[in-house]
Amino acid sequence: MKVALDKVIEIVTDCKPKGETDIASISVFTGIKEFKMNIETLQENLYFQSKESLSATLEATLERTEDFTDSAYTSHEHRERILELSAQARRELQQLVSVWIQAQSKKTKSVAEELELSVLKISHSLNELKKELHSAATQRAADLLKYHADHVVLKALKLTGVEGNLEGLAEYACKFSEQKEQLVETCRLLRHVSGTEPLEIACVHAEETFQVTGHQIISAAETLTLHPSSKIAKENLDVFCEAWESQISDMSTLLREINDVFEGRRGEKYGYLSLPKLTKNNANLKSLKADKLDSEEKAKIAKLGLKLGLLTSDANCEIEKWENQDNEIVRHGRNMSSVAYSLYLFTRGEGPLKTSQDLIHQLEVFAEEGLKVASSVQAFSKQLKDDDKLILLLEINKLIPLCHQLQTITKTPLQNQVFLKADKCITKTRSMMAILVQLLSLCFKLLKKLQMENNRWVSVTSKDSVDGKT
Repeated sequence: MKVALDKVIEIVTDCKPKGETDIASISVFTGIKEFKMNIETLQENLYFQSKESLSATLEATLERTEDFTDSAYTSHEHRERILELSAQARRELQQLVSVWIQAQSKKTKSVAEELELSVLKISHSLNELKKELHSAATQRAADLLKYHADHVVLKALKLTGVEGNLEGLAEYACKFSEQKEQLVETCRLLRHVSGTEPLEIACVHAEETFQVTGHQIISAAETLTLHPSSKIAKENLDVFCEAWESQISDMSTLLREINDVFEGRRGEKYGYLSLPKLTKNNANLKSLKADKLDSEEKAKIAKLGLKLGLLTSDANCEIEKWENQDNEIVRHGRNMSSVAYSLYLFTRGEGPLKTSQDLIHQLEVFAEEGLKVASSVQAFSKQLKDDDKLILLLEINKLIPLCHQLQTITKTPLQNQVFLKADKCITKTRSMMAILVQLLSLCFKLLKKLQMENNRWVSVTSKDSVDGKT
């Protein structure tokens, strides 16, 4: 029970007890992406970083693949292939470092081409490693979901409680605990291959929800077994079982979206998956269920959402204009748009958001992404002339206060005012999306302008150089 309560506190407060840090803070896919960016930068700047730093980055990333190779559920074929590709990446890094050192002393065309080839080789090996890790994680998840789709063990555990069967409880609690650990581990593997920050967040919350809900189901089943005639004990167990079944369903959606991202089928409007958090008041266990609004409140929420839906479409249109979809402004803007679309579906009574806790969590993420957009735009503005920079800074100065206001609203206790809080939050979200659309449009135009000016400068410089030689 203590473990379960610690997990409840951790999820509700979004922090670890006693100053603990998050385990494996960077996923394998994120580590590979950062490493590849670093080695590609070497071709432009040979003194970008030290070889020790580059080696440490790769080693830290490859160490995280131990979550796969150490797992009892990873097939022998996957394990061997992951180890083989990891060793290959280490060898190719040694070759890259050797060529890199040569390039620092011999700045010839042949050495530069050899460096480029070394970068391509290690990038290819890491891409193959990504494929193997993705296959191992998603196959495992698909098999687990298929095997547990009928919830046989969960139903048997509920039945032993109703019958007061202590022997049956011990047997099925053990089986259910094993099932829970498999799902927790699988969520951890999926996080490594999720491919986007929103999906990483979803995997973390899926892992935590399985962990917490699993403990609570076993505890509630034990209570019901000891008091089989207790209506309250039965209702408590039913609530946790519903949360578990809902989480299994959400995991299927999570798996599908991870596959979509990996295969390049991002989809225009998939939103963040939001997994239910447990409430601080454990006495009111039914608060896990969706909050109820009356018809008038629902109508007002739906009206608020219409504009939000239109702004989401506008943002997606602006994002599609950008050639570089990995641009920081685009990436965080896309994340904001994804959350906004989930909120829009929420206003229609659709989509993955079911409770006020789901809504609050997504709003927190939305505010964080808004601040990241502001930071990225500010960094970009430093490349611009004063007049152009001022235009962007004016928009940033509108966005940042709204982000902080939204964070404040989400941290304010509900006190039975779910509708009022949702109303305020969605209104703030609409204002932030309007600014996002404006920023995406402005940044796109100013980036094109900057590129044209740079090209013109290069052209003039080249002409002057030619004239000087004649």
